Amino acid sequence: MAQNYWYNESVFYELYIRAYCDRDGDGHGDFRGAIEKLDHIKSLGVDCIWVMPHYPSPLLDDGYDVADYVNIHPDYGTLDDFKAFLAAAHARGLKVITDMVMNHTSDRHPWFQAARQDKNSPYRDYYVWSDTGTEYADARIIFLDTELSNWTYDEVAGQYFWHRFYSSQPDLNYDNPKVHEEMFDAMRFWLDMGIDGFRVDAIPYLYEREGTNCENLPETHQFLQKMRRMIDSEYPGALLIAEANQWPRDLLPYFGTPEAPEFQVCFHFPIMPRLYQAVKAGEKTPIVDILNDTPQKPAGTQWMTFLRNHDELTLEMVTPEVRQWMWEQYAPEPRMRLNMGIRRRLLPLLDSDKRKWFLLHALFLSLPGAPIIYYGDEIGMGDNIWLPDRHGCRTPMQWDDSKNAGFSDADKTYFPVHAEYAQVNVAAQEADPQSYLNLTRALVRARQSQPALRRGEMAWVEVGQESGGNTAVLAYRRFLPDESEGVLCLFNLSDRPQTFALHRERVDLLSGEKMAGEVGLRPFAAHWLV
Repeated sequence: MAQNYWYNESVFYELYIRAYCDRDGDGHGDFRGAIEKLDHIKSLGVDCIWVMPHYPSPLLDDGYDVADYVNIHPDYGTLDDFKAFLAAAHARGLKVITDMVMNHTSDRHPWFQAARQDKNSPYRDYYVWSDTGTEYADARIIFLDTELSNWTYDEVAGQYFWHRFYSSQPDLNYDNPKVHEEMFDAMRFWLDMGIDGFRVDAIPYLYEREGTNCENLPETHQFLQKMRRMIDSEYPGALLIAEANQWPRDLLPYFGTPEAPEFQVCFHFPIMPRLYQAVKAGEKTPIVDILNDTPQKPAGTQWMTFLRNHDELTLEMVTPEVRQWMWEQYAPEPRMRLNMGIRRRLLPLLDSDKRKWFLLHALFLSLPGAPIIYYGDEIGMGDNIWLPDRHGCRTPMQWDDSKNAGFSDADKTYFPVHAEYAQVNVAAQEADPQSYLNLTRALVRARQSQPALRRGEMAWVEVGQESGGNTAVLAYRRFLPDESEGVLCLFNLSDRPQTFALHRERVDLLSGEKMAGEVGLRPFAAHWLV
């Protein structure tokens, strides 16, 4: 039997340290505060915490603008605090991975400061420069709302530097082998401390070549294979997750091959907007089409799925027509839109409809892949569209109805706590079995109790063939090869009652009720039947 790796069956939790719990009273969350909240994370039934960037940084891009790869942002604590957090997580059986931002640094990083000051500095060649700023014209601009070009002129250097994201984030030059070693040394630093792996950020863009779109280049894959060889030889078992917002067929090479592996896990970006599209349209075709278009992944690897995260809900992977429709449906106010996406949290996107929230969670937790829950979504936290950029989805966690939602004693917090916190908080939801918090726990527990949902195969189930097929009802089986039945996952994506014919009696894992024969499906119903 093929070896099963821990990450294949894990549920992940995305933790923004700045937003979670402030122990030292400066208005910013910190590792000491997060330690006190690990029991909450553990109670969700998750297996691994992904810590968003915790490095020293100007925080112009919430830490994805790294100014030092081997330290802790002073607002978040010290290296000793991080070690204490890691030990406390491991003591609870929780694994910890952190973000590795490989594509770029902050312009405040000492490497860039040295590079711009002196053309002969060894650090000059750590970045990508141009006298004209006209090269690589076929590369798209990712942050369309803020950047006019991928080149920015630097007065001090007297040259243009290349950046795929904000102009405060110059791209590193991977044609320089010294950059490889700097990155590997940074990874060794954290792996030596005992972390369980990395989510590697923005990997399609590492290399630039004239006449290409500067994405998914062969040189990028060669570097990533080199990185994996280093990890496997020095830290066997450490996890590498690829963050690449690409089509499934373009993602497949990031798994590598058995002879030349790259990542064990790759984010499946395109499924996410289609889940929202299907629920709003009451129509399963977007989900069926993208999963049918997803190629078979290599043995021992896994897709990673999510409903929301710290970024905008990206619409890069849909047609222009669907993008416009999604904006109209989910972001009617222009302020809700950003770049090629929607800057809203999960529950506000669903008009605070608990049926849709439950349906979407039951759907995504039963699809193939390792799911991630974004902090705050387990209590149905709201967003603040009046904050700039993506900050509205990154506000302080809401623990109770005391000052600053129990996040901090400070008079001023890094972003304002959401006004809803007196009603929407962890403490208020603990006692209610039907709260978002307890429904999240129940869903994760039910998923993890079924080997077929954790690691099984998937097969579509035909729905209502006699009526020409019912596109409002989505049905699939998750099963292990040696099982005849597995779990029948059944969803009504529409706001109207539907029916489904069961050939034998089954029990719903989500409600405990027995179902048989011609069963009625309530609007937005979700069932996991065994």
